[in-house]
Amino acid sequence: MYLKNSSKSFGTHMAAATVGGLAILLATIASAETLATVNGADIDDSVFKVYLESRLQKSVAEATTEERDLVLSELTDIYLLTTQARAKELEKDVLLQAQVELQYRGIVAQAVAADFLQSNQATDEDIFAMYTTQIETMSELQFRARHILVESQGEAANLIEQLDDGADFEELAKASSTGPSGPAGGDLGWFSPNQMVAPFSDAVAGLEDGAYSKAPVQTKFGWHVIKREESRENEPPTLESIRDAVKQSIEQNKFQEYLEQLRAIEASAG
Repeated sequence: MYLKNSSKSFGTHMAAATVGGLAILLATIASAETLATVNGADIDDSVFKVYLESRLQKSVAEATTEERDLVLSELTDIYLLTTQARAKELEKDVLLQAQVELQYRGIVAQAVAADFLQSNQATDEDIFAMYTTQIETMSELQFRARHILVESQGEAANLIEQLDDGADFEELAKASSTGPSGPAGGDLGWFSPNQMVAPFSDAVAGLEDGAYSKAPVQTKFGWHVIKREESRENEPPTLESIRDAVKQSIEQNKFQEYLEQLRAIEASAG
């Protein structure tokens, strides 16, 4: 992966909201037609459309007559229950009101996010600029390496001594590594340096092909003994192959910046 991960905050998740469904919903509300009336409450075609697409994961046009009848029957039951006198009493429950409020806020927030994204789409210039920046920061080499992960520095040092005495790295990894790659002899496959935590990638970059680390390497995962198997030139992906990912990253960043501006305004007002 050649794109840095953006913030996984609420803002990023909202930025990924489906634009199409919300746009269709907003467009249909103005021209809604009544399909049925239950205890004086109208079931209009916009509610029917949203419920059907959520319920069946298909469009109204794709639904069969039987499926449409099923959806309308289910909606009728929902309207029946929510128009009873007891429902009016339950609406006063504080927890129920909170749930309704959260659902309302969530839907409106998604609509605002969708509107922002629609109005702030990444341009070709934006996409090319980010792609160029990512390519420039790529390492010139990729590495294939093995490692043995253990809990203590002493264990790692002992493994290095065994390697110095001629032990097979792959067999030691199978026998001693606590990492998920242990059963595969510690094989991590090919990777770019930025895909690994800094102490690990720095150690790999400092080795020659076929050499193993002469001192234990510590990361947040534990202590490593590393063997650099091979290296090769790092071929960058083409723009077209990652264009969609670049576009999404730019737009998520824009939305995150917008959210941060709103937070700053709110903080200053408080």
